[in-house]
Amino acid sequence: MRVGVVDGRPGARPTAVGVGVLRTMAELDLELRLLELHTGVTALLREHRPDVVAIERVFTQNNKGTAMGTAQAAGVAALAAAQADRPVAWHTPSEVKAAISGNGRADKEQVTLMVTRVLGLTEAPKPADAADALALAVCHAWRGPAQQRLRAAALAGGIGAPIRRTTLPRWTGVAAR
Repeated sequence: MRVGVVDGRPGARPTAVGVGVLRTMAELDLELRLLELHTGVTALLREHRPDVVAIERVFTQNNKGTAMGTAQAAGVAALAAAQADRPVAWHTPSEVKAAISGNGRADKEQVTLMVTRVLGLTEAPKPADAADALALAVCHAWRGPAQQRLRAAALAGGIGAPIRRTTLPRWTGVAAR
């Protein structure tokens, strides 16, 4: 599981606070691997005390096996956030790519380059997948507050047709420690 922590808000340059990957041993049974991820995410939530946990929304395209594992890890992260009383924001991969690079179809190199530039890092985040986690955190720091205002306006009946509360995604806060 890739993990990135930033301190940021819309209109300001975010700062990287932490980045890394939580790994489990492939030989372990699935429930033990998920337990290890939960323990790791819980420890990170205690250490960084984020305002919100942003999670990448999983899509199945070609590799359903990878999508299943990613969805399970996302569920573990969402559970840990709920247990820590932290809101969860879900963002699609194309939304994250568009936020960080201006191109919803950006490749891994473009995302890594823009994360490095936007966060003012002297070198690209390591391991390479860690840049994706930082991109997700930056995406939420920049877009989350506006999405929350739109959601609140929709719930208050200020825009569009009446919307049931259960049909709206949950967006709250910014990715900050």
